[in-house]
Amino acid sequence: MKATLKPALTDWFRQREGEMLDLLEALVNTDSGSYDKAGVDQVGSILESALRNADVVTSRHRLLNNGDCISGKIDGEHRANKHVLLLGHMDTVFPSGTASRRAFHIDGDVAYGPGVADMKAGLVMNLFVARAFAELGGNRLPLHILFTGDEEIASPASRRLTQEMAKGARAVFNAEPGRPTGNVVTGRKGALFMDFEVRGVAAHAGVSPELGASAIEALARKTIALHALSNRSNGISTNVGTVSGGLSVNTVADFACGQLDVRFPDNIDRSALRQQIIDIIEEESPTCTCGKVVREGLFLPLLTTAMTMDLLAHYQTAAREVGFTVEGEYTGGAADSGLTSAVGAPTLCAVGPVGGHVHTDREYCMLASIVPRAQALALAIATLDPD
Repeated sequence: MKATLKPALTDWFRQREGEMLDLLEALVNTDSGSYDKAGVDQVGSILESALRNADVVTSRHRLLNNGDCISGKIDGEHRANKHVLLLGHMDTVFPSGTASRRAFHIDGDVAYGPGVADMKAGLVMNLFVARAFAELGGNRLPLHILFTGDEEIASPASRRLTQEMAKGARAVFNAEPGRPTGNVVTGRKGALFMDFEVRGVAAHAGVSPELGASAIEALARKTIALHALSNRSNGISTNVGTVSGGLSVNTVADFACGQLDVRFPDNIDRSALRQQIIDIIEEESPTCTCGKVVREGLFLPLLTTAMTMDLLAHYQTAAREVGFTVEGEYTGGAADSGLTSAVGAPTLCAVGPVGGHVHTDREYCMLASIVPRAQALALAIATLDPD
């Protein structure tokens, strides 16, 4: 890295802190739940426009049901060498209307709002890092950026593109929120999402209950059995997070449904665990009820490899250069970093601005972390060995 580039990069971000906050406010105040294609596409258009204004070559990867993906590329000084991938997702877990009810607001040095940390602050950081290199140069390696729109539901439409863009990468930096400790993430559990339905037999609950078979009772039994698979000693956790069903209070329910979340470390036999779950869901208990899985989503674990730790050490050096220290953590939360790790790309996750209470109405982002995290990421990219 040229001696003059470091101060130029760090000063560049300081001078644009106000612009970064303006963009963060605009993104947080745009609903972009995973199933809100129009909202995710609106966020994508904002980011796409900002990249194009910085003369970054962009592509829109159109999807039928999920938000379109946006990618960009900046040539490096060593064009033939491996690239660096900046990864982030535009979708949130919040339904349409949340942004108007809980709009972006700042209290002291803390910003609040739906998706402010997970991960709209990370989107802002990645965008401005790309802009910095587009304007100043200094990236020895080609820099690629990808914004996806379905990560919160296990990336059913974007996972192939994510893995294609990660293949052959020198490094992948995923802008998930920095931990509340300020640390980054070097390992994650995998996750399995399952939507399942249960069928029973309807009957009048007062006149002829013996003629019915309650789908709600069956779902309750399955929930208890599924939760019994949780095991702290081996790192497996299971949670039926939503349930619904029934027609009326005086009818034996002939239908119910639920959504299951399963977390597992990389040393678990995923196929065997999945079969245990299927057996529970499909079990006929009570008699004349039956269940089936109607949708599955899979997050791969982020493996803690020697390459991961080397990348952490490199990032730590850059962080110290701009005034903060950071360690690596393991977490039960899943992310697209597992997809990039699975194709052999050295991956560091949660390099985004620091935040917490994600997926809740208390979600926050520490504003004082936005500029330093962007500076550290930019310096880490600028000083990566091309080989």
